[in-house]
Amino acid sequence: MNKQQEFRKSVLASYGASASQTEELLAYNQNVFERSGLKHPVKFPLAPEAHVAAWQEYAVAARVVGVFEVLSEKLVQLRFAIQEGISQTEAYRFATRRGVSVDGMAEATGLVLRQPDKLQLMVHQSLAGAIPVVLAGNREDFVSLVQAIAMHNEPKPVPASMGACTVSGFNNWDRIRQYRQQWEARNSGNCSASSWAEEFKRIIPRKELYQDRFIILSDSPYSDVSASDMGLKEPEWQRLSLAIRLEHECTHYFTRRLFNSMRNNLLDELIADYRGIVTAIGYYRADWFLRFLGLESFPHYREGGRLQNYRGEPPLSDGAFKILQALVKVAAENLEGFEAEHTSELRETSFQPLMLMSLIGLTLEELASQEASFRIQKTLEQLQTTKGA
Repeated sequence: MNKQQEFRKSVLASYGASASQTEELLAYNQNVFERSGLKHPVKFPLAPEAHVAAWQEYAVAARVVGVFEVLSEKLVQLRFAIQEGISQTEAYRFATRRGVSVDGMAEATGLVLRQPDKLQLMVHQSLAGAIPVVLAGNREDFVSLVQAIAMHNEPKPVPASMGACTVSGFNNWDRIRQYRQQWEARNSGNCSASSWAEEFKRIIPRKELYQDRFIILSDSPYSDVSASDMGLKEPEWQRLSLAIRLEHECTHYFTRRLFNSMRNNLLDELIADYRGIVTAIGYYRADWFLRFLGLESFPHYREGGRLQNYRGEPPLSDGAFKILQALVKVAAENLEGFEAEHTSELRETSFQPLMLMSLIGLTLEELASQEASFRIQKTLEQLQTTKGA
């Protein structure tokens, strides 16, 4: 057992974890971010991924004909309704898995939105590079878009506390068609169906040519917390909700792009909400984060808070889950204390990705320990040394 593991066990013991609860939490809180690839300084923001150029074209077109019209043309899932069992039909599989045209397809009745005119499409610049964002101005439309894109048009439940969805590995048949047109122009003398089939096999491993990553956002109150509960006026809370939610999702994009991980895990949520809150109001508030989770009256948990979305697979036992709640509460308070002590440094734009990466390098036990401030500082110093190398 390495020193970090021993330290984590000692922290869990100080929180009263039994041997079995310790094993559960060591597994749940294991830091899985792959940091070995960051041996050289990274320049922020990162260069955009290959799919962003196509989405920039979509955004330009949307300003002329409308967002829903453009996305319905480009994303085949939006040509189907939300319907139980539709993902298992031959027509749906052919359209979404093989790129077969839906023109004349009886099953392609189209996605129905309540307020399609309230959709917005933008390409947002984040620390991890530009990323397409689809913003729904109607909560039910957000749910429909998530069901269509992320749930294969099946009417699966979307929790009220969920206001964003990052879509990864999305097979964009529009980009494949564009690639085919360019390929045919280059190979006008040899562009038969069989030749294209061979070319298609060749590009399958090159996922950057056809797989997209984008964010679907709702403009509903963040974490389903009301403006009155936040002590804010409705317009102000709606503005802050959107700022927190967008930066939260961009932080997940950051961890996926740089560290090859993006999970439904409380460490990820702590880090993402930290960035969201700081971006929205300029400093971190642990009480906001705890309210978002449903822990504003700790040790009481408010049913419907986001916390229950992150119990893990397999789910933590009741005892281990209680200790996890205590860990995340103290970790948030420790993070607020550190942020308050280093306000001037953390306001510097160049320092923000370093702070983010330092948190990514730690575990929830370390952040919930009495050494949290020291460990964050030490990780920051190591990153600054690497940056200056």
